[in-house]
Amino acid sequence: MLHIEPSSFVLLPYFAKIVCEPGWKWQKREKPMANYDLFYVWSGSGELELNGELFLIEKGSCFLFRPGDHTSATHHPQHPLVLTYIHFDVKESVKAVPRPYRLLNETVDFEHLLSRYVRLFLVKTYAAEIEAQLILKQLMLHLLREDHASPIERKGSNQLLEAIQESANYIRQHPGIPHRVEDLAQRAQLSPRYFSIKFREIIGLSVQSFMIRTRIERAQHLLMHAGMNVTEVADALGYRDIFFFSRQFKQYTGKSPSEIR
Repeated sequence: MLHIEPSSFVLLPYFAKIVCEPGWKWQKREKPMANYDLFYVWSGSGELELNGELFLIEKGSCFLFRPGDHTSATHHPQHPLVLTYIHFDVKESVKAVPRPYRLLNETVDFEHLLSRYVRLFLVKTYAAEIEAQLILKQLMLHLLREDHASPIERKGSNQLLEAIQESANYIRQHPGIPHRVEDLAQRAQLSPRYFSIKFREIIGLSVQSFMIRTRIERAQHLLMHAGMNVTEVADALGYRDIFFFSRQFKQYTGKSPSEIR
């Protein structure tokens, strides 16, 4: 669903956030699932069978049922399920489909999108259908992104990931500052050595390499779009030696600053 346009999502009138009744159960039907169904558990516990495979369900359990799937489920009456389900179809052929099951650990953004989808239709809302299609696209992208996350991203705690990503963003926002690893590590509340190791693992570059790349990318933008000359750009980005700036620029881009300008 990566390359599908939002307008290709067909909204169906089967969606809700509900608290399941104590005696609730989802009986297995003779006919398979006729459409897609996004099924997310906010709280509670139980069991779900999907095409003969049994899953324990708990907070954060997220299923994407597909046309042709056979499903059934029960829950524990003392811990009733609170869940959101959204049925939908897709007009065009689908290639990249999220995995049918995952347990989401970081749920805030995903739950916000689910809540927004349901609330759109509580009252007659202008352009609700268009926004709902956009939200469905975002939900599918969220799941696909998790499916393709690197092992480092899967293993890293959300707090650590956010700290490193915030540091990288801070460098991007201030490319002209000669950031010290010790200062960045202190912002992230990590030791400099651990910060450097995790930064390389998560971002894919050392702190120093990332700073240089960010500075050169900003230099390219200033030269091409801001009307600044080479000397002005070098000065703005903290280079005291214009010849060193030109050499580093060419090393990263393959062209001299004057050629880019």
